[in-house]
Amino acid sequence: MEQTHQSNSNNRGVQVISVSQVAFAATMIFLGILSLIKGDFAPIWQPALKNVPAREPLVYLCALISLLSGIGLLWPRTAAVAARVLLIYLLPWLLLFRVFHLFVAPAAQDAWSGFGETAAIVAGAWVLYAWFASDWERQHLGFATGSKGLRVARVLYGLALVPFGLAHFNYPRETASLVPIWLPWHIGWAYFCGGAFIAAAVAVLIGVGARLAAALSALQLALFTLLVWVPIVARGSNAFQWSEFLISVAVTAGAWVVADSYRGIPWFAVGKR
Repeated sequence: MEQTHQSNSNNRGVQVISVSQVAFAATMIFLGILSLIKGDFAPIWQPALKNVPAREPLVYLCALISLLSGIGLLWPRTAAVAARVLLIYLLPWLLLFRVFHLFVAPAAQDAWSGFGETAAIVAGAWVLYAWFASDWERQHLGFATGSKGLRVARVLYGLALVPFGLAHFNYPRETASLVPIWLPWHIGWAYFCGGAFIAAAVAVLIGVGARLAAALSALQLALFTLLVWVPIVARGSNAFQWSEFLISVAVTAGAWVVADSYRGIPWFAVGKR
């Protein structure tokens, strides 16, 4: 689904549903249902708002937003509204909790990892919003829609990849322990994947081979989910491992949408950010 096709389709009042959009929507639906069942924030938002007043109503409100927005993304007539609501919902989480946490604990790897995870998801939501923005939004909110909106989303995604890569270098042994046992050179894979994330981040941010970088980083995240967390969950996981699996799925969905936003751009294009 090319960007021009998305834009032209939106102007005619017809919106195209991509596979990446369906995957992102399904993830939001599942997270919303999970929050409703557990009566707590989904793992991708933890830890959050432990002592805030009216926390329980806020949990259910956020769960409903995630669930209904995900459903809305699956229907062409409601995709624009759903993408708009989802971005308005996700962006404050990134700014108020993840970015704020960076200032509170700038040396903590957890703070940077949390920022990266949320930023990747927000980037996916921002791509969908840029695709499906109304004519009024394109005229009055040009910085957040169309090609400019896609640029913001891609920069956000590029920034998200940096802490993913650094975590592999900061915790090589912990990362190596997650490498499937049938693969050799576990430490080598840890460093290789960390370097791949950082290289992809640079490519996306400077716009050199950005499409290839986005696609390969999304594939890397997907393989990590499938080869690491799926077997762990299948064997019976604890609460932490289950949370990590869900976070990995959500981040992969966001990455897939961002990678899809490069359709129509040459794989090795220079300056196509």
